[in-house]
Amino acid sequence: MSRDLAQTPGRKSAAFRAYREYPHRTIAIIYDFDGTLSPLSMQEYTVFPELSIDPRTFWSEVKRVTKENEASEVLTYMRMMAERIVQGKLAINRERLGALGSHIEYFPGVETWFDRMNGFVRNQTLGYVRLNHYIVSSGLREILQGTSIAKHFRSIFASQYHYDSFGRPVFVDRVITDVSKTQYIFRINKGVENLAESVNDHMAEDERPIPFSNMIYLGDGDTDVPSMAVTRKNGGHAFAVYSRGEDPQKCEILFKANRVDAYFEANYSPNSRLEIFVKNLLKKMIAEIRYKAMLHLFKEERSTQGL
Repeated sequence: MSRDLAQTPGRKSAAFRAYREYPHRTIAIIYDFDGTLSPLSMQEYTVFPELSIDPRTFWSEVKRVTKENEASEVLTYMRMMAERIVQGKLAINRERLGALGSHIEYFPGVETWFDRMNGFVRNQTLGYVRLNHYIVSSGLREILQGTSIAKHFRSIFASQYHYDSFGRPVFVDRVITDVSKTQYIFRINKGVENLAESVNDHMAEDERPIPFSNMIYLGDGDTDVPSMAVTRKNGGHAFAVYSRGEDPQKCEILFKANRVDAYFEANYSPNSRLEIFVKNLLKKMIAEIRYKAMLHLFKEERSTQGL
């Protein structure tokens, strides 16, 4: 908490009471995965090496079949990969996909990023503001749940297979596309993270646990545009990242189109440009939460006084 609210016992207690009673004191950072937290697609660290699949050939074929059939690219890749798994000699079931998640590599600093950001928010607010991390990805949930960083996420929203009695992926239980990603952002906004519950029921803005103004979306490209647009249009923030050595032109296009606040190299290390920007944005969000909490308390006090 800032020092100005802690100078006198009375003001300190008012500030603490305001924090305690204010319902919107959770900040959410929402991450894409492939190209955002990890340099390559997750399949290239996991299933492809197991089945000796050449990534360039596979993705080229996915694009060809998608165009030819006027199909969903995500559904096409999931179908083609399931076919390769079933046809392959190796038994790749749900458990094996999870185990393969441990093979995924990350951009610099990712594995310590979440604890650092959590600690930063905790130190800034004495724990009265909470920071939640989420993944929203068209990749496979089974793989993501097996990664070394899975424990840091409140929820992992991703595509998922349906398995037969032999444990083989034979159908799709859930598919997340670039457009349907936005549904999960609204789920976070409304606190409806159980997928068995409908997100479409009306909920007043002041009843939603995580306002868009408390959200940061991190992505790397075109597939993130709908999520970036929804987040920013509703008062939140979005950043784009690119791999070291990669032409940042696609991020520049996103910036010029007003899809992102800014863009950076995907370096999550301490004192990186990305970390500095995110920490400063978190400070701004915390200050806004602090002000809104005090205003909320003021209005509550007036109400109890019959004013």
